Amino acid sequence: MTTSAPGTITSSELLAVVASRELAGRRTVFAGIGLPTLATELAHLTVAPDIEVVYESGVCGAHPSRLPETIADAVLITGAEAVISMPMLFGCVLQGGHIDVGFLGAAQIDRWGSLNTSVIGDWESPSVRLPGSGGGVEVMANSREVFVVMRRHDPRSLTAELDFCTTPGPDRALAEGIRPLGAGVTRVITELGILARAGVGEELRLVAVHPGVTVEQVRAATGWDLRVAGTVEEVPPPTRDELRLLREDVDPDRVYLR
Repeated sequence: MTTSAPGTITSSELLAVVASRELAGRRTVFAGIGLPTLATELAHLTVAPDIEVVYESGVCGAHPSRLPETIADAVLITGAEAVISMPMLFGCVLQGGHIDVGFLGAAQIDRWGSLNTSVIGDWESPSVRLPGSGGGVEVMANSREVFVVMRRHDPRSLTAELDFCTTPGPDRALAEGIRPLGAGVTRVITELGILARAGVGEELRLVAVHPGVTVEQVRAATGWDLRVAGTVEEVPPPTRDELRLLREDVDPDRVYLR
């Protein structure tokens, strides 16, 4: 029997644990670096022992001995099932429809699941310049579904209008005459709760909150008129076992845990 963990739990730990649970039953995951990496590694030790993790550098079936600090970290190659070229990764693996879940982070997301990872503020003179797309556009268009983990939940991060659309969700792409393969964003995990949608044509809606968080708090922290599910569940807090694995086995060097 597992019990809720005592003491202080950081936002990173909460997000990683909750996001890892969402990977139960998934097989192939295209993981971004950072919180998505933490979540997939924890899922491998808990709810998804057969998970196959793919990285943008062309590493498939990664089994790193420690957490990679970048997608080019050599630790990803050791023990991997395969290392393939970028054209093969994007042309065959992604466009071939072999990815169950694309797991991404973002600075901003809108109600339809489009993402901004480019700039905050005006394009010509932004307040913050971000890393950009990487493979985000291809991951969004070709994964069966996409999960997004957000460190912040406020009206600037979950916004009615993106400062810049780096990665269009399928609704936005369809409006431009492009037909993506997958459903786009179906899960968003934040410090306040979980938003979800079934796919194209649906807005994200609140389906669960963390302990101590109210629906009203989440709606006030969201930059659009957030829809709410008929029944909003409370997310079970991280257990002792989940936190022990995360802290001692997944990220003992605190590469991404803050």
